[in-house]
Amino acid sequence: MKKICLILLFAITQGTIVNVNATETPTPYVLPNTEVQKIHSTGLNRDYELYVSLPKSYGAGNQNYPVVFVTDAPYAFPVAASIGPFMTRHSKELPEFILIGLSYAKGDTAEFSRRRDYTPSAHSENGLTSDMPGRTPVFGEAEGYRRFLKEEVFPFVASHYRADMAHKVLAGHSYGSLFGTYVLLTDPAMFDGYVLGSPSLWYDEHLLFKREREFAAAHRSLSARVYIGAGSFEGPPPRNRIHDARYSPDNEMVANTVAFAHALSSHRYLGLHLRSEVIPEEDHLTVGPILLTRGLLWTLGNSKP
Repeated sequence: MKKICLILLFAITQGTIVNVNATETPTPYVLPNTEVQKIHSTGLNRDYELYVSLPKSYGAGNQNYPVVFVTDAPYAFPVAASIGPFMTRHSKELPEFILIGLSYAKGDTAEFSRRRDYTPSAHSENGLTSDMPGRTPVFGEAEGYRRFLKEEVFPFVASHYRADMAHKVLAGHSYGSLFGTYVLLTDPAMFDGYVLGSPSLWYDEHLLFKREREFAAAHRSLSARVYIGAGSFEGPPPRNRIHDARYSPDNEMVANTVAFAHALSSHRYLGLHLRSEVIPEEDHLTVGPILLTRGLLWTLGNSKP
């Protein structure tokens, strides 16, 4: 034993890593209390996966839990699955919840799937090529995907888990929150809360601004808790920071986010609880976890007004 310790000490001081179990194969890390469910959409004729994270107390009783759905699951699910338990366990600011990650269609790349499923019209971005050889980029199937969630995913979750389907939140970022905004203006009662992080409101010449005006002309109420935000770098730089590469000279996400929040607020919808923020010193790639955390506190938090 003394000899082994001396060998390890020598290896460490010489900057060498010693694997005393060199014959063992490393095992993958698995997020605790998670599982993957496969679901076929009969309406879309596509296969998807649902990533599921259950609360730590799920096996200890028979209570029902609110449900948080996140788009772009390969990225957002592990982030949310870490944020949720940490805050519910240590700060008590969030109730425990079931997390459902909405993954991409099987056989599609992330880019191909989200362009199709998250966009509200067939107007594509100019000059785009497909990252799937032989397949032309497809846009504008957000309505079909919304119906898939409401008519197929919701019943699946309700029948497989102790889910409180009267308390649901949809959280997304970028194209994912473009889809969330579309759902908010199309069928707002689908979810109680909406976390709209850096929504791509520029899409199709600001189409959803037009949809919001049409919604306001036909409705006096919009019963939902809505959190909308972006990072301060998601737009052109000020003159004194013109060479700061973290800014996005051709991006108007900050301006669009502020303008859309103002439009919602100005129409004084009955039942709408709105919060909007621009997060300082964050860009499109770094702001997501912050917006998700703050958005969950606003839409689901124990201390929400």
